[in-house]
Amino acid sequence: MLIEGYDAGPLVPGEPLLVRPGFWSNHLLAMCGDGECAERPLPEWFGEDDADADALSEVLFDPGHWPVFRVPAEDGPGAVVIYRNLDDDCGTDYLLTPPSGSRAEPIATWDGDFSGPGLTWHELTRIAHSPSPADEGVRDSATRFLLLLPLLTDPDLPEAAPARLTAALTTVGAPRTTAALAAEHLLSHLARRSRHDPAWTSPLSGT
Repeated sequence: MLIEGYDAGPLVPGEPLLVRPGFWSNHLLAMCGDGECAERPLPEWFGEDDADADALSEVLFDPGHWPVFRVPAEDGPGAVVIYRNLDDDCGTDYLLTPPSGSRAEPIATWDGDFSGPGLTWHELTRIAHSPSPADEGVRDSATRFLLLLPLLTDPDLPEAAPARLTAALTTVGAPRTTAALAAEHLLSHLARRSRHDPAWTSPLSGT
């Protein structure tokens, strides 16, 4: 697998990991590790447990393999999520993939903290619901939505956001008894993170 700018990285398709127990605990709960959460997030919220999360983390963060999750869109930019597993510089990179097929552009990075402009709710849901049938990658809309959820930096979420996130979580296996709690927790954290520069604009503004 080749992505310009990642020539030195041992990139591998990450999509097979999406159905492994422990994936969502690792992918979504990492952004809640800032110490501001009143309640400790649990893998059980996603239908997983600590053993699942630990076992999958060894695969996700293996320096010898950098999982790549492709989220191509049929109409407009898509995205790529890369687990950058350098020994001294590990993190998760999010890139936009222009429909023209030109070089993917960085949109955000997670290195223990989030940096980058991120996406609005409308942009996030547009990408989630417009898979490209002609390109390899993730096609399920709920999975696409959750993969890109850490990019959400919109300070004005619609009233339907909790229900939309809860439905996506149950689709990927979260118990109905805990999916709403997980959704509330994740959106609360994202809302706190969104209160930043009032001059913020999305990188897709005007597209």
